[in-house]
Amino acid sequence: MTAMTAPDSVPGPVPGTEMTPWYVQTVGRLAYVWGWPMVSQLNRRMALTSVPEPGLRGGVLPNAPAGQVCMLTDYIPASQRFVACTNQDVAYGMGFGKLDEEPAVLQLPDFGGRFWVAAAWDARTDSFADLGMQYGTKPGFYLMAGPNWDGQAPDGITQVFRSPTELAAFCPRLFLNDTAEDRQAILPALGQVMMYPLSQFDGTMKTTDWTAVPSYPVPAGTTGGAEIRWVDPGRFFDQLPAVLDTVPPLPGEEALYQLIRTVLDAAAADPAVKQTLTDTAVAAERDLISSLLQWRLNGPPAGNGWFSPVNNARFGTDYMTRTAIARSNMYENTPEETKYVFTDNDTSGDPLDGSRPYTITFPAGQLPPVNGFWSLTLYNEHHFYNVNPLGRYSLGTKNTGLQANDDGSLTLYAGAQSPGAGKESNWLPAPAGPFSLYIRGYWPKDDMLDGTWQPPAITPTPS
Repeated sequence: MTAMTAPDSVPGPVPGTEMTPWYVQTVGRLAYVWGWPMVSQLNRRMALTSVPEPGLRGGVLPNAPAGQVCMLTDYIPASQRFVACTNQDVAYGMGFGKLDEEPAVLQLPDFGGRFWVAAAWDARTDSFADLGMQYGTKPGFYLMAGPNWDGQAPDGITQVFRSPTELAAFCPRLFLNDTAEDRQAILPALGQVMMYPLSQFDGTMKTTDWTAVPSYPVPAGTTGGAEIRWVDPGRFFDQLPAVLDTVPPLPGEEALYQLIRTVLDAAAADPAVKQTLTDTAVAAERDLISSLLQWRLNGPPAGNGWFSPVNNARFGTDYMTRTAIARSNMYENTPEETKYVFTDNDTSGDPLDGSRPYTITFPAGQLPPVNGFWSLTLYNEHHFYNVNPLGRYSLGTKNTGLQANDDGSLTLYAGAQSPGAGKESNWLPAPAGPFSLYIRGYWPKDDMLDGTWQPPAITPTPS
């Protein structure tokens, strides 16, 4: 008997596959979910690097030319709509790189005992550098290079980190107590957190005054209650080829890339296919992406009605979680850097609504177990702060005036109405409608990472 030899195969569909509407719609939906975070990254970089020097967009969000960062000197203001689910525990910085054009040097000073972490994400929103207090990172100069850069790091560079993609996003952040004194104390270290192109590196620690940066206007059409629409379904499939060309496939993704390319090629040659793709993107945004603001879709259950991701910033081929988090909470740190726990519901499973008062009680000895700091933030239905007369959006380590109960437990209050005299120091004002709660544990201990620690019960109380 003669052995049969399998025909040679290539990734993706066989040549001549008919591009029926069903076929195009099916591949289009897959491509939309897969590529959504990367198109979002692409558009954020284009928008937030279109400035001549580091400064604040609308006076509220750090912007900088490619290869640089800009730092805030206070908490991020409640009015910004560039990034959802920010926190008010740190002074943020932000910047983007085009790392194949030129690597960038991230300059990090001695922070003393102040907690800090500097996240670095590739185009997929996966982390590619370990920089922070929890890693024992030393002061120095850290080179961020792209996958195709073939130069030599000069003398004086402390360490080289290589991004898997030419697009990279950077977010240094320093813990900041909610006091006027700490806002001044943070400035010397903050002034030496910088990023600049490798061509500007001279081996000396540079200093800048982040309190004196220019303010740039907010682009037209970027105001409103929700996050800026970084992904336009009508343009998605026009932008996706740039992603395919600049984001190398992960092992095993070659067939997926070829599958998507064949449909894009067909759309380029046939207006009917292109229209089907565009219609598919609009429907996918409406039917798939819009629902991802629900926290139960962003991670598995964590107890007491809360949910928590376990692979944040290292998604790999977990496309569903990656896109859910990109839609609801872009730019999460890795679990070892920050543990995120969130919910839209009370412990009984009923939706949170500020017209009802709630208690959130941490039993004695059961505050989030961290080596860094923790906080509980309240967000409105769009995942932004609920503007209130107290200007208070989170409570946690930064607040020295929290009042513990006699038994050592800590009760926080959430609702549209004050919980009453003697309790307002522990109150998070909520809108008179839907809201969500979000716990962050920076540099979490093992029992927060492995699920041993249980988040607190959220209990509605009689109004």
